[in-house]
Amino acid sequence: MRAYEMSAAAGLGSWKSAERPTPEPGRGQVLVRMRAASLNYRDLLICEGRYPFAINLDRLIPVSDGAGEIVALGEGVRRFTGGERVAGIFSQSWLGGAQVADMWQTALGGAIDGVLTEYQVFDEDGLVTLPDHLSFEEGATLPCAAVTAWNALYGLKPLKAGETVLTLGTGGVSIFAIQLAHAAGARVIATSSSDAKLDKARALSANETINYRTHPDWEQEVRRLTVGVDHVVEVGGTGTLPRSIASTRPGGHVGLIGLLAQGEAIDPLAILGASCIVRGVAVGSREMFEDMNRSIALHTIRPVIDRVYGFDEAPAALAALAEASHVGKIVIRIG
Repeated sequence: MRAYEMSAAAGLGSWKSAERPTPEPGRGQVLVRMRAASLNYRDLLICEGRYPFAINLDRLIPVSDGAGEIVALGEGVRRFTGGERVAGIFSQSWLGGAQVADMWQTALGGAIDGVLTEYQVFDEDGLVTLPDHLSFEEGATLPCAAVTAWNALYGLKPLKAGETVLTLGTGGVSIFAIQLAHAAGARVIATSSSDAKLDKARALSANETINYRTHPDWEQEVRRLTVGVDHVVEVGGTGTLPRSIASTRPGGHVGLIGLLAQGEAIDPLAILGASCIVRGVAVGSREMFEDMNRSIALHTIRPVIDRVYGFDEAPAALAALAEASHVGKIVIRIG
């Protein structure tokens, strides 16, 4: 089979095309013919040597998010019968409940081999079935970005109809947050530095938008529109966190996800003064993935795909991710 591997963090040149024997499933495992994969900012961080969690660069197959179909079953498999359209869960050990201690040691495309390959073996517990209305390309966008958005909105303080959600930027997590929050009957405020991207956010049902180039103190605009938001999907990190905290109402929730914007360390007094909750959101469990898929199926939500590349164009897809001009997800069609 064909696959991509990386053995060093060498920037955009990290991924190398390779051939490997097609794996065979063992007891309790299934073999998946991968059909599509989608990229996350995490993939770029790993290639640049800036990823803060566990990785294993010993001919690592990169990329966590992929979808395909089950083509072979190992002995004793009970959850599947063969032929199902599936996606792998980000952390193969986190099935439900609170985050497991070994989450980062079982994360696809980092500590263990990922999905940028023609075939991959999974434990039967490490997969979910795709909503019927989604293509493989659409299904491949779900495991990291969509589940992270779902966890941010439902993992601690479940989103309620009529509440207000603030999203930052127009990357994969933020776009999914807009779609999922709208489906829940929430009011959505979206930010971006691009009016064109904000137009797309409004087309996806964002109720209000803020250009943070035009309004650098964008938390004041949030406060002009609201008495404070109930949820912030915070993908910026230290560079945006103080403004996100200032945007919340007392008792509001900030789901801290990303590392996109650099800044000074947060003053704990800001959290105390806002009386908000700041919680780290590290993707989510299989249970969250399955809950989210039921909502996606019910509301026929379609993931937003900016561009699709061929398998041989995977390095170009990574370069496009680094340019950060996309809205939604960048996908690689495997076969």
